[in-house]
Amino acid sequence: MNVTNAKYRNGPTVTEGVEPEVNIGVDCLVDGKHVVVPTDPANTHYAEIMRQVAAGELTIADAD
Repeated sequence: MNVTNAKYRNGPTVTEGVEPEVNIGVDCLVDGKHVVVPTDPANTHYAEIMRQVAAGELTIADAD
């Protein structure tokens, strides 16, 4: 899987009335196609992105 242009996407989450902005996904190109991968360890794309990050093969930019 070729992952490029990775950048976190922030979004709100509701926890006891508080709505902080958190990383909800990774905007990136996967094999040349734009996708938003949810930050879910059970997601195979996210697991591969995290493997590449741990191996030093990919960096994920901070969200705006």
